[in-house]
Amino acid sequence: MIKNSRYWKSIRDFLSINDSRSYALVLAALASFLTPFVGSSITIALPEMASQLSMNTFLLGWIPTAYLLVLTVLLVPLGRLSDIYGRKNIFRMGIILFTISSFLAGFSPTGEVVLVLRIIQGIGSAMIFANVNAIVVSVFPVMERGKALGIAITGAYIGLFLGPVLGGILTENLGWRSIFFFNVPLGILTVYAVSKLKEEWAEAAGEKFDIKGTLILAGCIIPLIIGLSQLPDLFGMILIMVGLIMGIIFYKFESAEPSPLFDLKLFKNRAFSFNSLATLISYTAGYPIIFLLSLYLQYALGFNPQSAGLILAVQSLFIAFFASYAGRLSDEKNPRTIAGVGMVLIALGTLFLSLITQETSIWVIVILLALIGVGFALFGTPNTNMVISSVKKEYYGVASASISTMRVMGQIMGMAMALLIMNLYIGTANIGPTNMDSFISSVKVSFILFAVMCAVALLFTWKGGSSLNLDKSD
Repeated sequence: MIKNSRYWKSIRDFLSINDSRSYALVLAALASFLTPFVGSSITIALPEMASQLSMNTFLLGWIPTAYLLVLTVLLVPLGRLSDIYGRKNIFRMGIILFTISSFLAGFSPTGEVVLVLRIIQGIGSAMIFANVNAIVVSVFPVMERGKALGIAITGAYIGLFLGPVLGGILTENLGWRSIFFFNVPLGILTVYAVSKLKEEWAEAAGEKFDIKGTLILAGCIIPLIIGLSQLPDLFGMILIMVGLIMGIIFYKFESAEPSPLFDLKLFKNRAFSFNSLATLISYTAGYPIIFLLSLYLQYALGFNPQSAGLILAVQSLFIAFFASYAGRLSDEKNPRTIAGVGMVLIALGTLFLSLITQETSIWVIVILLALIGVGFALFGTPNTNMVISSVKKEYYGVASASISTMRVMGQIMGMAMALLIMNLYIGTANIGPTNMDSFISSVKVSFILFAVMCAVALLFTWKGGSSLNLDKSD
């Protein structure tokens, strides 16, 4: 109890710092909250949006997809632009763009207008995401970065947790437009916070921005994302092949570019490359858990959507509660150890989920979700700390953007894998009593695969952490 009191006192003291660090934490927490909140809350509002704006299924599907696509394509280029022209400048432009587009989206007369404004929102989000962690790392010394990053990650998971809950409440009582309006005051607060930062960080100032590399990277990522969403169709496989070929071209081009969009020499840094791969694999394995359990709870156990949502929120709640504590631990101890323990918990929780049946107690599900939530909290902050701290200051923006890109790509890959396995077991048929056994088998196989992937991520975390040299005097 005494230790716990000391911990909360240290957090209060930490937040009471009256300088750039306080404002950096405010903007990190708010910005980290906004982007996942708007993504998850809009999903809840899609049916009402379609009804009011007479949107067809194709257009409706592109409302979340276009946002995600723009975000993924622009993260690394905007991270590089931030290193050249200033992280504070790009972040400030991003939050202003995000806030204005949110405000205008609330007045959208048609679905097409919503789509255009979602694309603009995606551009703003990319400018935000590419810089949040980089600004935190730039402001705080090495010995305090974990705690600061933990608070930022807590904001992200609170947004993820509140998105479906608050989004449902807003949509039910005030309509779908209220979700966009909800972002506006938070965006204004974030603009105020960033204006209070005293410094600008542009360690790569004067270097050339690689426009050709940006276009080639877009030609790689766009086919990959769309292709993964189309599996197992032949068209999806063709797009993936196109994306992989463009990836090879990107590698060749960037290797010869004097001022590359992404300095491939970073991958010679074992700490950066291994921990980045651990991020990618962890999100590939972890993101579909909620999707699969949502179907399982509703189809196999008979829960209604609201009850299922509250049960699934347990994971995000535990992540939000333990993330800042994990950050503090990563400042005091080897972050590799903390991240490794977290990945072990995720792997165990996922493996135990592979044993579920129609008779499994709901309390078993809740306990395993809590275990996985603690695991992600222990893994996320130290992993982010290790990736960004492994590179020179002039690459903080690119490293921060790389983490976000790995996360988004991992989410897309994980969903594609889960849907592919489900398709192999039950095809395109609706889930029901006649194919319930096949559906549960597909869920079990998915969880076994994801548990194995977590074990691989643990190996990369351990290898990457062993190559990291954190100078606490920085």
